[in-house]
Amino acid sequence: MRVPAFNSLRNRQLRWLVIFLLTGITLAFAQPDSEPQLESAYLVNFLKYVEWPASNRSTATICLFGRDTLGSFLSSHEGRVIGGKELRVRRVSSPDDMQHCQLLYIPDVDEARIGAVLRWIQGMPILAASNADGFARSGGGIELLRNGGRVQFIVNADTLSRHGLNPSSQMMRLANRVIGGER
Repeated sequence: MRVPAFNSLRNRQLRWLVIFLLTGITLAFAQPDSEPQLESAYLVNFLKYVEWPASNRSTATICLFGRDTLGSFLSSHEGRVIGGKELRVRRVSSPDDMQHCQLLYIPDVDEARIGAVLRWIQGMPILAASNADGFARSGGGIELLRNGGRVQFIVNADTLSRHGLNPSSQMMRLANRVIGGER
């Protein structure tokens, strides 16, 4: 009877060894955090560090305009509570869709439409963010910069102020650059 117990123990050990090795191989080939993952994390964190005008909303909504480059990464954050509000992610394509947005992300692949979208949200308490080059200079709220696998950001303080948004001093200190306003 001792021999079968020994074999059973040995089989279990062998199974754990195989599982351990397969897990190690999977982790070894796993991609490091990609820029879209990092950009998604930044968007979620911006919701924490910007104060919006008082509202009775129970959700904080990140809206994705145009070609969806971050939706799959943001979906893992959906349902979290951010500043006492449940995070939602929505796709939008017209001015009528934007009334429930707190943060609007416009990917650089839709750069040609940025001016029109910024006009659509003019005067609304919406934080517009993009990874398009020059976005902050052209009136966007936050421009995400890619730099060798790192993501940084530029804040257009004047634009945020015009939209009734108040970025925290901590966010302003972390910015790569601030346009207008004080750092």
